[in-house]
Amino acid sequence: MVLPVASANYPVTYHASFDAWREHTTRWVSHAARQGARLLLFPEYGSMELTSLLPAEVQQDLNRQLHELGQFYSDFCTVFADLAGQYGVAIVAPSFPVVQPSGNVFNRTNVFATKGLIGCQDKLMMTRFENEQWGVHASPPVFSLFEADWGRFGIQICYDVEFPLGAAVLCAAGANIILAPSCTETVRGSTRVHVGARARALENQCYTLVSPLVGNAPWSPAVDIDYGYAAVYSSPDLGLPEEGIVAALPPQQPGWLHANLDLALLEAVRREGQVLNFRDNQTLLYGMQGKTLEIRRFRV
Repeated sequence: MVLPVASANYPVTYHASFDAWREHTTRWVSHAARQGARLLLFPEYGSMELTSLLPAEVQQDLNRQLHELGQFYSDFCTVFADLAGQYGVAIVAPSFPVVQPSGNVFNRTNVFATKGLIGCQDKLMMTRFENEQWGVHASPPVFSLFEADWGRFGIQICYDVEFPLGAAVLCAAGANIILAPSCTETVRGSTRVHVGARARALENQCYTLVSPLVGNAPWSPAVDIDYGYAAVYSSPDLGLPEEGIVAALPPQQPGWLHANLDLALLEAVRREGQVLNFRDNQTLLYGMQGKTLEIRRFRV
């Protein structure tokens, strides 16, 4: 099975109205679909461009913008549900800060397909900015596996992909693709996400996709500076790219990155690759649970 995918170098954009945002989003989805993509990945916090619709005093207030952005959430979901149905694609929408009944705010990525909203994955690990300044909270450790006729995927939002456990859990459950929507403001931050994504592809002999937010949004101090580039990675093994880089776009260049993912190659590599990272990673992570590890100490 060869799966055409599209990962967005998505430019944060100022919108004069919700209708303008809807038209903008429709153009992005229709363009990717016309190029044949069946799975579309948008970045982390791409929804924050909707703060351009809020009063100026709210735009500049980190806490108020989180809560008042919620007035657009239902319509935001409706737009993506309609577009997924219209174009017959699966859409991993830009993540949205969703206020919980407890008052906590979770960073949520929703997935839409032809039958509408399928499910979501909340971010599990908070960066210092989210935790210490912005008031976005870590969600409970729940992992979502999304199953389609062409394969299974999971989502590790930005900082989450820098840690091995989540991707390992999802791949053990059947995922062969890990999606990493991201939002970083520096080369260092972007590099950390890409190093994590490449490591997860190696450990689990899967494909990983990174979609970043790019450009500047002076009306929103949460996403005022955004740096990154879209990329698709694999394990560097038989039949796959020697360096594990399937495709990548230049940094900061808005547009879709298209790639064709041969999922049969993953099955072959997991079964009889030059190395068996997926099998051995599962043994390492799960074989040691509940066991006391011996630590030997040496002074140099």
